[in-house]
Amino acid sequence: MDTDIRYEIPGDVADIHRLIELAFRNAPHTDHTEQYIVQALRAAGALWASLVAESGGKLVGHVALSPVQISDAAPGWYGLGPISVHPDYQGKAVGSRLMQCALAELEARGAAGCVLLGDPGYYGRFGFKAQSRLVLPGVPSEYFLARSFGGAIPQGSVQYHLAFTARD
Repeated sequence: MDTDIRYEIPGDVADIHRLIELAFRNAPHTDHTEQYIVQALRAAGALWASLVAESGGKLVGHVALSPVQISDAAPGWYGLGPISVHPDYQGKAVGSRLMQCALAELEARGAAGCVLLGDPGYYGRFGFKAQSRLVLPGVPSEYFLARSFGGAIPQGSVQYHLAFTARD
């Protein structure tokens, strides 16, 4: 399948919203607010990078990157997510391509590292691991994962942008 990864453009916003909604419609462990989180990050100017996967002129995937704060004041850390793939394209390496491009973008721009909330079995193949000294309050430690781009893993509590509380 031929899929291109590119930055979002203003004309993509409505399609991204619908794509995220569809991608998470039947997903377990969600409160179905992912599309509102991306919308709120964009409105707050906190959407550091927004990449889309496009196939045949149709958006089939999206990933958001935004800065996070760590209680030990470690600079240059970002949160990856939400990451979304249209249900018709799941299992066809679209998510993997988005992950690889997002991580390459972070590293190219000098990020220190990246955190995400997700399945360690899936995200482990991209270098993410649970870190006992890095926590997201209220989340089981085995599902809060981090990857450094060369430096030490910080120690402390991670705080995502306030946009992650968006509900509509």
